[in-house]
Amino acid sequence: MLRKAVPSDLLALKSVRSSVVENVLGDSARVTNDDYNWFVANPGVAIWEENGDVVGFSAADPRNGNIWALFVAPGFERKGIGSILLAEACTCLKAAGIGRAWLTTDPNTRAEKFYRAAGWEHVGEKDGELLFERSL
Repeated sequence: MLRKAVPSDLLALKSVRSSVVENVLGDSARVTNDDYNWFVANPGVAIWEENGDVVGFSAADPRNGNIWALFVAPGFERKGIGSILLAEACTCLKAAGIGRAWLTTDPNTRAEKFYRAAGWEHVGEKDGELLFERSL
């Protein structure tokens, strides 16, 4: 089930984020509680629940067009959840007046293949990651 995140989802979001085996967050100080709280308080976080558990989420930044996060917990990949969450993030950005979205991901990952298959264009690199963009 798709729904918007609420403040009580913060621990679940962090749990999903820390459970992934690719695009692992190397420096946990890079993403703070303030970051999560900002995204939850603004119209940019969608979560996917299965049997009452958060198993995936996406966060879109309406200030700059960035897909800040898209993560699905191990065991729930390849079920279409990521595609639904990505579409929701893009809808959020489009509603905010963003015409072109961008995101970064590690090279040689399932995420890279996922974004390419979804029509995202590799346009360069940013902070050692692949930079993708897509018109909305």
